[in-house]
Formats: sequence, structure tokens, C-alpha cells
Amino acid sequence: MNTLATTSPLNLRRFASAHALESEVARDIAAQLARATADRGAAGLLVSGGHSPARLFEQLRTQALDWSRVSIALVDERWVEPTEAGSNERMLRETLLRDRAAAARFFGLKNSAPSPELGAAAAWSATAHLRRPVDVTVLGMGDDGHTASLFPGSPNLNSALDLEAAAGCVGMWSPSAPHARLSLNLRALLDSRQIYIFLLGEAKLRTYAAACGPGPVEEMPIRAVLRQDRVPVEIVWAP
Repeated sequence: MNTLATTSPLNLRRFASAHALESEVARDIAAQLARATADRGAAGLLVSGGHSPARLFEQLRTQALDWSRVSIALVDERWVEPTEAGSNERMLRETLLRDRAAAARFFGLKNSAPSPELGAAAAWSATAHLRRPVDVTVLGMGDDGHTASLFPGSPNLNSALDLEAAAGCVGMWSPSAPHARLSLNLRALLDSRQIYIFLLGEAKLRTYAAACGPGPVEEMPIRAVLRQDRVPVEIVWAP
């Protein structure tokens, strides 16, 4: 069992609407990326896939900053071709990597290996172009308490949550939506200057409250992010 300590609920930043959340958080992320390019010459952004953050990315891509100095990668990916509907890369190209953000450098995780396990090393090498620690990481959370593709019940979950392991990618499996997947492990997810956890809807608020309560990390892997003190975490929620 993971030995990270339990925690009281972190500060939850509430918004009146999804649009208000997406607009303000997009500006906040853009400001952090702009500071990084000014201070260090480049910025790195890690983002989650799925449908929930699509409108956030549509807001983010219009923000005024030097996108040519920003490198972007995904925290996880379904092991499907980037042209397929289930691909996180496809979603990102349709929602974020357009308008001003088309100038950003993107590094996908899917490669020509026959499985995520065999492709994990190459996927991690692709993300090596992002300067570490990454400036901003945007995570989501499933109703089962997973984040990235760190699913409860996945055979590789314990190794993916091991903070003694080297940062990298791991092959994962979603028991409830059976797709082979690739995910950054916990060590890689926490190699960031700032993490946002993006939540929409009452169901996600209930899941977040449960994740803040007692119980093993393996039961709700988002707890591994909530129960650490290595990197600041901001939870943003709208109904």
C-alpha cells in the first residue's frame, strides 16, 4: 500500500460557470508560461486528454505569448493511431494546437511499437525535449479517482505510483474502458512547478471530497497527487 499520508481537503477554487473557469484558468496558465519564457527562455506544458478540458484548451490557444518557445506533451495516451477518434493527440490538435498555439512544439506519446509497454521508453524520450521541471501540468480526474491513465485496478498501478522509480512512461490498462494506454508515472507527473486539477460537475466534486478522505492511494490514484508536498496543486471546479 502506498504510504503517503492522508490530507485535509486542499483549497478548492470555485467558479460560477465552466466558461468563467476556462477563461480565467487559461489566462493564469498563459501568464505562467509567459513568465517561464521570459525567465528561462522556454516553457513546458503537460496536459490531459479527454473531453472535459477541450474548451479550456480553446481558450488557452488564443492567449498572447510567444508560443514558439512553448513545448507541449500529454500526460497519457490511448494506444491508438493519432488519426483515430479516441486519440488524445487528435483531440489536442483539434482544440489547442491551433491559432496562436499552432507555433508551439508538440511531442506525442504514440509511436510505432506494438504495445504501450514496448513503446514506453521511446515515448518518454520524446518528452525529453520539455525542460524539467515542466512549468505547468493540467490534470483531470475520473469518477473512479484516476488521473492521467493511472487507473485503480490496473496491473501496473503500484509501479506507476512508486516515487522511488525513475520518472518515465508506463503501459497501463483501463478496467472500465478497456483500452491499452500509456501514462506518465507519478514521479514524472510531479516534476512540475505547478499542477492544476480541472474538475467540472457535481459528480467530480463528490469524487474529490472522497479522495480527500482516508483510504489507500491505490483505490483512488488522484490521492497520490493530493497527498504530496513536492509541487503546488490548485483544484479548479465549476458546476
